Parts: sequence; structure tokens; C-alpha cells
Amino acid sequence: MITYPSTNGVFEENIREVCELIHQNGGQVYLDGANMNAQVGLCRPGDYGSDVSHLNLHKTFCIPHGGGGPGMGPIGVKQHLAPFLPSHPVVSLKSENTMSSLGTISAAPWGSSAILPISWAYIKMMGAKGLMHATEVAILNANYMAKRLENHYKILFRGSRGFVAHEFIVDLRPFKKTANIEAVDVAKRLQDYGFHAPTMSWPVAGTLMIEPTESEDKAELDRFCDALISIRQEIADIEEGRMDLRVNPLKMSPHSLACISASNWDRPYSRESAAFPLPFVKPETKFWPTISRIDDIYGDQHLVCTCPPMEVYESPFEEKRASS
Repeated sequence: MITYPSTNGVFEENIREVCELIHQNGGQVYLDGANMNAQVGLCRPGDYGSDVSHLNLHKTFCIPHGGGGPGMGPIGVKQHLAPFLPSHPVVSLKSENTMSSLGTISAAPWGSSAILPISWAYIKMMGAKGLMHATEVAILNANYMAKRLENHYKILFRGSRGFVAHEFIVDLRPFKKTANIEAVDVAKRLQDYGFHAPTMSWPVAGTLMIEPTESEDKAELDRFCDALISIRQEIADIEEGRMDLRVNPLKMSPHSLACISASNWDRPYSRESAAFPLPFVKPETKFWPTISRIDDIYGDQHLVCTCPPMEVYESPFEEKRASS
């Protein structure tokens, strides 16, 4: 199986040679369509050697992730694999009468009727030119953001001409040594700027994988870049000794409303810098994190809830009412 463009955010230039090498050795190539939104209207998987390809409707063709029901996505095959496609006992399919068919694998051979109309409507409204434009803008947005951030962070992978595909990877690993800062600290701090963090530590540990898509305008892209650039300055403050290695806006993030409005504030940075680090983060529009830092690793390792007894959650009002 091959993902193209790769999850590293690069159009692999030797994709045809790789597919041909696999074919020469008796293999078949399955193309992961996860990044099809960087290809629609510009290239066709079959042209560079794919024998089978699925399309992720949840990203390329507009449905919500998961679709609110069973996941689905069309799977396309080359002609020599068509006889092996599934059949169905009720709905007539082209592969129904072939001896090589895999048989029935789904009660609904065409997928989910709750999902497909959304993608169909999106494709009809966009048209061929619109779909290609969406692909071009997705690639343009990623390259714009990578260019804005390259003087502040290392962009981990690029093509031979210095460009990325529709996504790119920001390397945060050096900050562990220079400032005791890890990817999770940057991800949590982004909440204080009003952003949910992009994909963290995948496909490379200690990184952020940023995929802006075609949906956001330039103002929003700039806002996100400004947040990351500001965070880089906060890291520099730690590196240069202006901020403590353990008690700083990144290590203590995110800052909830309860934290900011508490009577006591004993941190070596201001409440304002914690909650409103840039001018676009305004009190009247800020999205407040509901809680502060939690132990993610502990939660991942303890799947069964180990909560305190109910008495711990009782408020003084409830105790007074119970006694009366």
C-alpha cells in the first residue's frame, strides 16, 4: 500500500518507478486515498501505477469524519481486477455472475445512503473546475504556511524544488533539549490562542503535521501562523533564561477560565499573557478551555475509569441541604 502524496507531505517523484518495481516482482499496488484531496483534477492514480485505490469521502468529498454512521468510501480497481469485485444477491452488479467474485461483503452494496448524497451534492455543485481549484488551493495554503513558518521552525520534509504537498510537518524535537518543551506543550498552548492543535507526533514523534485544506481563508491561515510564531518566541524566552524551565506559559497551558480568574496568581508571567497572548484573542470572543493540563499518558494507559469516590464531588451547598 502506498500513500500519495506521502504522509510526510511530499509528492514522491519516483512513484511510477516504485509501482513498476512492485509489478515486476508480481505485486499489486493499493493506493491509500487519504490524500486524494491533493490530486483531484490534477492527476489520476491509475496513470502512475495504482491497481486499487479507495477514496476517503470524509476529507476529499465533504462528509464529516465518520459521517455520523458507518464509514465508507468508493474503491476503484483497474480492469484486470474487476472480475474479483463483490457481488450481491439482490442488487444487480457487473461482477455478479463472475466465478471469481468475492461474493457479498455488504448488505448495502453502494454504501451508506446517509453519506453518499452529501458527497454527490458537493461534486455536482463544485463541478470539475471547482474540484480542481479546491485541490490547487489546498496545496497553495500548505505551501504558504510552510513559507511563513520556515524561519521559526524546521519544516521536516520538502520536495526537490523546495515545496510541500497539501500538508507539512513542523519539527519540535530540538526544543526538548534547549527549553524542556515537547510537542504536547505546543499543542496545549495553542488552545490558549483559540486553536485545536493539528495532528501531533504522527507520522514522526515530536512533530506537528499541519494540513490547512482549501477551506480556510488567508486571514485564518495568518492567525494560526501568528500563534505558532508567538509560541516560538515564548520558547525563546525559556531558552534565553527569561522564563522558568518548568513554570512557563507552555508547561502550564492550557489556562482555563477558573485558573485565570482565581484569587491567587503565583506564576512568573501575567494572567494577560496566559489567556490573551495576541491581540486577536479577545475576552468577548475567546473560546475557553474547560480544564487545565491533564495527564494524557496516564489516561491512555488506564482505560478503565479510576475516579475518586462520590463524596469528593459533594459541594458545601449539597452537604448543608442534606443535613437539613
